[in-house]
Amino acid sequence: MAKPQDDSTTQDSAAVIQPISASSLTFRDTLYTSRTVILPDGRTLPVIKSLVSVEAGDDIALKCLKAHPEYEQLKE
Repeated sequence: MAKPQDDSTTQDSAAVIQPISASSLTFRDTLYTSRTVILPDGRTLPVIKSLVSVEAGDDIALKCLKAHPEYEQLKE
């Protein structure tokens, strides 16, 4: 006899995946496919598959990425 599935495991895994919101901006890393960007305030941004996304209102991250020549903003 089959054991019934526990719904809590499927709900937990769905909570981990966070979609990119419409108010986020994406940058392409022109040198690396994977690395961690450390912002001046100590936060980190992961570069995954040459892409890094930040919220449109995150002035510190936007200033850092726009000022650095290794990142180019993608048009969405």
